[in-house]
Amino acid sequence: MLEWLRRMIRQHYEMLAYLFFGGLSTLLNLVLYLLFKAMFGYEAANSWGNVLDTLLCILFAYGTNRTWVFRSKTRGAEALAEFAKFFTCRLGTLVMDAVIMFVGGNLLGPALVSVQWLGLWGFGVKVFSNVLVIVFNYIFSKLIIFKDKGNDPPA
Repeated sequence: MLEWLRRMIRQHYEMLAYLFFGGLSTLLNLVLYLLFKAMFGYEAANSWGNVLDTLLCILFAYGTNRTWVFRSKTRGAEALAEFAKFFTCRLGTLVMDAVIMFVGGNLLGPALVSVQWLGLWGFGVKVFSNVLVIVFNYIFSKLIIFKDKGNDPPA
């Protein structure tokens, strides 16, 4: 049984590592959203706070994806180009996230739910947006950013 588990982890390491570190990045994103909402209010958390927390999470995600998920060995100019691709793709999903948060949180939320449920609605929109962002970010990372890096699973 233990050997089977080791084989499954080795076989699916990249996906499991991506889900683990993506989960940590998502948790960080949600905690920052709630923190910004508590400190600056609902609309700020859904606008500039959302952008700021996403930028912080991009830095966290690059470090974890590069080091532990895709185990990139690039250095120098190649590493800089890799970061530029990562950042560009993440900016794309940031735009998607910002649109979802603005439309779902700031426009639809007040129109669809009462004020006492608005915070829960906004958090639900944030979770929905994060699911879409995770899927698109994995696709971009696998097919564009870290492709052909010789990312063998750990022995």
